[in-house]
Amino acid sequence: MGTEGPKDSLDWKTIGDSAKSEPDAGPVVKKRLPKKMRHIPDYYFLPRRSMLANIAIYGSCIVGGIGAGMLTEIWINKKVQEDGNGVLWEFDK
Repeated sequence: MGTEGPKDSLDWKTIGDSAKSEPDAGPVVKKRLPKKMRHIPDYYFLPRRSMLANIAIYGSCIVGGIGAGMLTEIWINKKVQEDGNGVLWEFDK
């Protein structure tokens, strides 16, 4: 416990002092941690449509879907009427 190992000639105190004592060394720049950068998504900067344009676009899509559903229902009802209003299964023959 009382004995210490041989001292190394390279000491941290002497390294710091040698950097200060050299006259041709430039100014010491301290490194700072970077400030927290705010992450902004790319779509944030895209142009936006007006509320009226959004209502027109989405409303027309909804109305088109309802209309297509109604036409499909009419077509199915017409096919059922043509077949005689009943479904014949193989075991019903």
